[in-house]
Amino acid sequence: MSKQVEKIKELIAKREQARLGGGEKAIEKQHARGKYTARERIEMLVDAGSFEEYDMFKLHRCTNFGMEKKQYLGDGVVAGSATIAGRLVYVYAQDFTVNGGSLSETMAQKICKVMDMAMTMGAPVICMNDSGGARIQEGICALAGYGEIFERNILASGVIPQISAIMGPCAGGAVYSPALTDFIIMKEQTSYMFLTGPKVVKTVTGEDIDAEHLGGASVHATKSGVTHFAAKTEEEAIEMIKSLLSYIPSNNTEEAPRVECTDPIDRMDDTLNEIIPEDPNQAYDMYKVIGAVTDNGEFFEIQPKFAKNIITGFARFNGQSVGIVANQPSAYAGVLDVNASRKAARFVRFCDAFNIPIVSLVDVPGFLPGTGQEYNAVILHGAQLLYAYGEATVPKITITLRKSYGGSHIVMGCKQLRADLNFAWPSSEIAVMGASGAVAVLCGKEAKAKKEAGEDVKAFLAEKEQEYTDKFANPYQAAQYGYIDDVIEPRNTRFRICRGLAQLATKRQSLPAKKHGCMPM
Repeated sequence: MSKQVEKIKELIAKREQARLGGGEKAIEKQHARGKYTARERIEMLVDAGSFEEYDMFKLHRCTNFGMEKKQYLGDGVVAGSATIAGRLVYVYAQDFTVNGGSLSETMAQKICKVMDMAMTMGAPVICMNDSGGARIQEGICALAGYGEIFERNILASGVIPQISAIMGPCAGGAVYSPALTDFIIMKEQTSYMFLTGPKVVKTVTGEDIDAEHLGGASVHATKSGVTHFAAKTEEEAIEMIKSLLSYIPSNNTEEAPRVECTDPIDRMDDTLNEIIPEDPNQAYDMYKVIGAVTDNGEFFEIQPKFAKNIITGFARFNGQSVGIVANQPSAYAGVLDVNASRKAARFVRFCDAFNIPIVSLVDVPGFLPGTGQEYNAVILHGAQLLYAYGEATVPKITITLRKSYGGSHIVMGCKQLRADLNFAWPSSEIAVMGASGAVAVLCGKEAKAKKEAGEDVKAFLAEKEQEYTDKFANPYQAAQYGYIDDVIEPRNTRFRICRGLAQLATKRQSLPAKKHGCMPM
């Protein structure tokens, strides 16, 4: 046998060794936990045969606490490039079978390499987290590795899409990398995210709580809003990533992929003409409106379980990807609050960063009152949404369906925040406040006097409310001043959006020269 053949055999053997990660027993344990390995996850995610791995033979350099005896090729992360639906992506997946997926200096170098390549090539980066945290044996070198990753997350923000899938533990400082990315997907039951674990919480605060209730997928999907999606299985999480990628561009200089549209742009849905209830306080389901106007009724929702009073997500109009922001009257009457404001603000800013037009469907009675909101800085969070809409330079189309009152009217993509097209349904009420509230302010003294005089106060207030409604609670006063571009028939909404997007395809708008704004936080 020639030396060349021996070397090739050695290479093949080393590759096989590297692909085993922490070994067959460690892989069996991973499967026993109901989890796939890093390589299996990548294989499910990318196009068959497209994955090109880098740094397969990298080893850590730590000799503290016997670490020189725990050397594994690749050092706990599988990283490289691939394609998904033919599009270039960069991906890395932490390997829990190797030292619990703990982050070392060399692992960080591998991660940073693919992130740098993703930036250079203008391609999305996808990370799959499954790690016990920093490798304690390496001390400050492991922490420095996290810092290097975080800096790249920050520099990549708004330049290339960043998607994080949390498939296992993600604790301590490690949580900040996913938090800096654009979208987070968590696997139910096997994943969690928190800064301090249950034991530390118990010691410091006395609270007795397990990992699932402290930082599991359900907690972050419904309460904190940290994660955008909660998947029941790893397969579902992988499919979510693929679907998400189909709606977004590869970088901030491109547009999202356009697909062939088989749904006529002039399709009318007569149910929209009847969807608004006669009673202004009665709820209806905004999802029905969205389904009636989008291509084939399809809608990919973002953060579906968090702040349900506002809906965010991606859809298509005539094959073009669009971000939808819509108030949900069937959840807390569609009011804006702290969580709804920050959910929508973050989504609007993502769409603006990646050239995705924004369609806003408005039915908002105002901001949620109360000390709970004021103490939690609803002013600042509402201002974030205001800032996001006002700063966005992508095409913006706003349609007011029913209520649009006071400050909430302003922050939901009004004409003064440089919305390009503002339409209203005939049922819309655009005013400073609702009729009953306005009459209580305007006619309070007169109503008190009539009550003291023994006159019918209810009839008086009803008359004044009707007068206010006729004068202000309609779309025509706003249209009179040009704040509404047109009052449209509800069933014609899809066509007006499609035609509006076509008209705005060549929109060019810039911001004043500055390093960056100081967004209220």
